[in-house]
Amino acid sequence: MSSSPTTRLLFLRHAEVEEAYHRVFGGRIDMAISALGRNQAAALAEYVSRKFSIDAIYASPMKRVQMTLEPLRARLPLAPVLVDDLREVDFGAWTGLRWDQISERFGVTAYDWLDSLERGAMPDAEPEEIFRRRVDRALKRIFEEQSGRTIAVACHGGVIRMALAVLLELPLHKMTHLEIDYASLTWVDCTGRKREMQLQNFTPWRDL
Repeated sequence: MSSSPTTRLLFLRHAEVEEAYHRVFGGRIDMAISALGRNQAAALAEYVSRKFSIDAIYASPMKRVQMTLEPLRARLPLAPVLVDDLREVDFGAWTGLRWDQISERFGVTAYDWLDSLERGAMPDAEPEEIFRRRVDRALKRIFEEQSGRTIAVACHGGVIRMALAVLLELPLHKMTHLEIDYASLTWVDCTGRKREMQLQNFTPWRDL
């Protein structure tokens, strides 16, 4: 009996955003990346294209992700498959607020945003169960369309955390322990129901 093929997921977070949105809950705001972000994206593209033989790219349609992908697209003859389900989470009333404003207005620390989202304590935000459902739907689509292949999944910090929560069958708030930096790579191999995280939060622009 043949073993299940391994589907390799390479989660790529977008590069640093423009300065006006540093330490801000951007969420569904369609912002650009910064000059430093362009350099980060170039380093990420160079590393990923050299290290892996990528079969397909699935991506959020948001501007900061598409700009991050530009140097990778220049290296690979692949058109990204745009997936609305990979858009960043909607932070509701927190959208556009700085981290310090969250404490002032809502009496909680911004660092606990995953817990706040999971508990439904983020006013007008996308409910956690709907967020989880759409990310799970995006992953199932990738498994169905690209089984046994190596897939770059370009998206957002919140989406990557939720994808890991889905894949590892953990509650979202547990992902607080995992940093997902700008222009980082998190690599998960999926074989049948087995999930193995091979690399987490690797940033070629800083770590090489």
